[in-house]
Amino acid sequence: MHDIIKTEVKMINETKLIGTAFKYRQKAIEKYTTQTEAIQNEVLQRLVGKAKDTEWGKEYSYSTIKDYQDFQERVPVQTYEEIKGYVDRMRHGERNVLWPGEVVWYAKSSGTTNDKSKFIPVSKEGLQSVHYAGGRDAVALYLKQNPNSRIFSGRTLILGGSHAPNYNLKNSLVGDLSAILIENINPLVNLIRVPKKEIALLSDFEEKMEKIARVAMNKDITNISGVPSWMLAVIKRVMELKGTDNLAEVWPNLEVFFHGGVAFTPYREQYKQIIRSDKMHYMETYNASEGFFGLQNDPNDPAMMLMVDYGVFYEFLPMDEFDSPNPHIVPLTGVELGKNYAMLISTACGLWRYMIGDTVKFTSKDPYKFIITGRTKHFINAFGEELMVDNAEQGLAKACEVTGAQVAEYSAAPVFMDAEAKCRHQWLIEFAVMPDSLEKFAEVLDKTLQEINSDYEAKRYKNITLQPLEIVVARPNLFHDWLKGKGKLGGQHKVPRLSNSRDYIEEMLRLNL
Repeated sequence: MHDIIKTEVKMINETKLIGTAFKYRQKAIEKYTTQTEAIQNEVLQRLVGKAKDTEWGKEYSYSTIKDYQDFQERVPVQTYEEIKGYVDRMRHGERNVLWPGEVVWYAKSSGTTNDKSKFIPVSKEGLQSVHYAGGRDAVALYLKQNPNSRIFSGRTLILGGSHAPNYNLKNSLVGDLSAILIENINPLVNLIRVPKKEIALLSDFEEKMEKIARVAMNKDITNISGVPSWMLAVIKRVMELKGTDNLAEVWPNLEVFFHGGVAFTPYREQYKQIIRSDKMHYMETYNASEGFFGLQNDPNDPAMMLMVDYGVFYEFLPMDEFDSPNPHIVPLTGVELGKNYAMLISTACGLWRYMIGDTVKFTSKDPYKFIITGRTKHFINAFGEELMVDNAEQGLAKACEVTGAQVAEYSAAPVFMDAEAKCRHQWLIEFAVMPDSLEKFAEVLDKTLQEINSDYEAKRYKNITLQPLEIVVARPNLFHDWLKGKGKLGGQHKVPRLSNSRDYIEEMLRLNL
């Protein structure tokens, strides 16, 4: 017993010793409550000053930009379609285009209407001041919340994607952001990271999952990082190999999951069932190919804190003005609580007033905290109902609570008119645990959506515009097979939750045999 206590004290002391290196960041983040405007203005001036001699900076006279008003009036809002030509020239080796010097790394993410993939530039400065800064601060905030943590006493399991040469240019890579991060990670991190680089960067996800599971199953894993859906696949394989249904028996010192990429709501109960430990924590992160933007700083509050002193300047476009020719775009200090915004970013990677495609809603200004409500293109508004992903997550959570169900994956789309001239929403759901009554599940989901979305409620009034929603039960692994068929297993790839068209759901339904 005495030896056990000595070991536990040693484990805590190891983390406390290393944790002192994060104290300065914990202090700096405290300034978010009082100095946000000054911090963001300094970020903007730094970015503009850095880029003034680039092609883009000269085109928009960055050398004479004095403040945010100049920047807003001079620089147009950008989507990927507008910058694609610039990025392709950079990928071919041109220098000083959107950012000073040569950019050799490109994060490949899901495509646009016209392209299968987007290629987001990742500069050396952006890698450090945006992407790695987020990972560092995730640990800093976690240690502040959990002073008795033992996170550095064992190994960290990090899932990543893969990369490939970029146009065969020397030292230039294109691939998942996570692969770029692993490729360039501090060598000291490799001492505690699982798996080794050669496994972490394998392109075949199923081969990689098997190898990671076999390597990690016998390690002392204290923390895990990755996309919830892909991490779940690895964890389940680990438990299969170990012959247990409780991950805490495999990794008794596991204490935190840093997760991001997709909403955690559909996976929360599944993780609680397979990690039956009262010391397990979960921290949501908002990291994307375009940057690292938010961290959950309070485990009891699902909202994330916007990280305002990275190499990112933020602006927000009200979604109720999204289609307006002259929307009232505001900087961070101009946002209103509870209002839905599309997020625009200017970054140390050469993105300028770039519409990332995510929508957010602020819940606090002290510090600025927000929830991700969906995507500018991933919603259902076929009949004026304006159903966002945030609504869907809340509705599904309530339906699961009432019926004892667990949702593994889902996607929804409108049925514009059936044989009886009726319109409705069709939900394709893969259940980890079936509801005790599918009819009750549908009823609760529909009722909850009406309670939290007045536009949806109005369209459902007396079944005049919208009929009751329909649920189609997906066979096991349907969404996995759909992603696999598109070559999108692992990495940043995710299932489209809501869509205004039936393109995605029709493909899935054809596989649902």
